[in-house]
This record gives sequence, structure tokens and C-alpha cells, in this order.
Amino acid sequence: MFSAAPLEATSKPELYLELAEQARGLLHGERDRIANAANFAALVYHALPDLNWAGFYFFDGNELVVGPFQGQPACIRIALGAGVCGTAAATRQTQVVRDVNAFPGHIACDSASRSEIVVPLYDGERLIGVWDVDSPRLARFDADDRAGMERLAGIFVDSLRAA
Repeated sequence: MFSAAPLEATSKPELYLELAEQARGLLHGERDRIANAANFAALVYHALPDLNWAGFYFFDGNELVVGPFQGQPACIRIALGAGVCGTAAATRQTQVVRDVNAFPGHIACDSASRSEIVVPLYDGERLIGVWDVDSPRLARFDADDRAGMERLAGIFVDSLRAA
């Protein structure tokens, strides 16, 4: 049904379009946040090259708490405004970090991570959490990844509202 192998697109934008189509199909008809997050993280982690972590941190009303993910064990709690994840949540802006060691206040959950992208997840004004993806490759993420990850994050948020 869904491939665990990297997709065969010819360009990064095409890759994200294919991945978005797979994500929509995978999440269709299911509203459970944990089930959708688990499958979504696995799909992205196995479809995109050069990743060492892909997953969610959910807002519990006070801080971000680790949710379903693929990769090494992660930091459990992150304060709003702290690190890349907390900054994305607090500013409502996607954070694309070429070198995590140059990011002020970076929280090193996995010392192998060199670059990171974090998309804040909001349903209107309500903070759901963040979608966080790390890479062991320096400068792994660019504008195409930002657009693709934001599209994917939107599909995840929409799945939580679907009837």
C-alpha cells in the first residue's frame, strides 16, 4: 500500500508532491492524532534522504512534549521559545536551520544532527505542536524543503479535522 523506500521523483518539488499525495491517502478518514502522527512520521522518515529524526512535539497547554517519531530517542519536554522547536511554536514561523550549532539556544537531543527544519502546527489560533525533522548533513534543508514540509504539515493538521 505505502512504500518504505525513497520516492523516485526527478526534483525536490516533485518529490514533495508525491509525498503529499501519499500522506493524504495514508491519513484519509482517520482523525486520531497519535495514529496519524505515527504513520506520518514513518512515511516521511523513510521517503526522504539524509534524515536522522522526524517527528512531533505536541503542546500540552504548558510546553512541547515529544510525540510519535522515527529516529534516536529524543528530548521529552521543550519550553516554548527554547531551541528550534520552541522558537517555531512561539513565533508561528517555520525554522530552517542550516547549522544547528550556530542556532542560539539549540537543544542537542541527538549529537549527530547538523541541520533542522521545524514547522509550527496551528489550528487557527490554537497551538497543536510542531513537526520537527533533523539531518546529519549540514545545510540539508532549503526553500523547497520549507514549502514541502509546510504542505505536509498542513495535510497532517487537516487530517485532525476531517469528518
